[in-house]
Amino acid sequence: MNQAKGLQNVVKDRAFSRRNATAISGPTVLPRVIAVTSGKGGVGKTNIVANAAVSLSRMGKRVVIIDADVGLANIDIIFNLRPEFNIRHVINSEKTLKEVMVQSEHGIKILPGGSGFADLTQLGEGEKLNLLTEFESLADQADIIFVDTGAGISANVLYFNSACDDCVVIATNEPTSITDAYAMMKVMSREYGTKYFKLIVNMVDSEAEAKKVYGSLSGALDKFLKNVVLEYVGHIPFDRQLQQSVQKRGLVMDRFPDSASARAIHEIAVSLSRRPLKNNSNGNLTFFMSRVFQTTT
Repeated sequence: MNQAKGLQNVVKDRAFSRRNATAISGPTVLPRVIAVTSGKGGVGKTNIVANAAVSLSRMGKRVVIIDADVGLANIDIIFNLRPEFNIRHVINSEKTLKEVMVQSEHGIKILPGGSGFADLTQLGEGEKLNLLTEFESLADQADIIFVDTGAGISANVLYFNSACDDCVVIATNEPTSITDAYAMMKVMSREYGTKYFKLIVNMVDSEAEAKKVYGSLSGALDKFLKNVVLEYVGHIPFDRQLQQSVQKRGLVMDRFPDSASARAIHEIAVSLSRRPLKNNSNGNLTFFMSRVFQTTT
C-alpha cells in the first residue's frame, strides 16, 4: 500500500469513528468552515474576514481564522498581533496548534499563515497526518472557521476553496475584478467540481450597483457553465470611515460600529452563519483537511 493510499484510509477511519461517536452520543454541532476568496487582490477580502469575525464573536460565536493567504499573510497585522510562530512550526512538529494560535482582544483565535502553506503539495504523508491530527482539535473550539485564502487561481488557493463548506467570493464593480472572479469559479467548477458559490460585492455606491455585478457574474455562469449556482449574500458600500480604519490599521467594527459599512458587514456575517450549507460537507475539520489532502496526493 502506498503512502497516499494509507493516508486516505486513515482519514476515512477517523471520519467513520467520529460519525459513529456522534450516532452514539447524539447530534454534535460541528464548526462551519467558510473560505473567503477573490479573483484578484485589493478587493478588501481580509478586511471583510476580520470584521465579520468580530461581529460574530460579539454575537457569542466562537470564531477561528485560518490565514491561508500564502505570501501575503496579514490577518495578524489587522488585529495588531505579532505571532512568534506559524503553521510551518505545526507541520514540522515543532509546536502544537494550540501553541501557534494567537488570540485577538475580541476572543478570536487566529492561526498565522506566514509561509506555511506555500509548499502544501510537497508535504510528506507523515507531515500531512500530523497536520490533520492537530486540526481535529479545532472541531471543539469553534462555531465558525474562516479560511482567508489568497487571490487568484493558484493551486493552494483552489485547494482550500474547494475543501470548505462554503466558498465566498469577494468582488468589486471593476471589470478586472469581475473577470477574475468568473475565471476562478470556472476553474473550480471544472477541475474541483464546486457547484455553489456565494458573492459579496464590496466598495459600491448602492445595492443596485452590487446587483448589477451579481447579474453579470451569474449570467456568465448560466451561459457558459452547467449547474453552477452563484448566491448573492450582500454588499458593502464604499465608506470613508472604513477607509480611515484601514489606514489606521484598525477595524471599522471597533472604530465606527454604527457606520454604513459596519452595519452591512454585520448583516452579511449573520447571513453567512445561518444560510444552508451547499458544498456537501459535515462541517468537520477532519473532512476539511482530508479534502485538502486528497486533492494534493
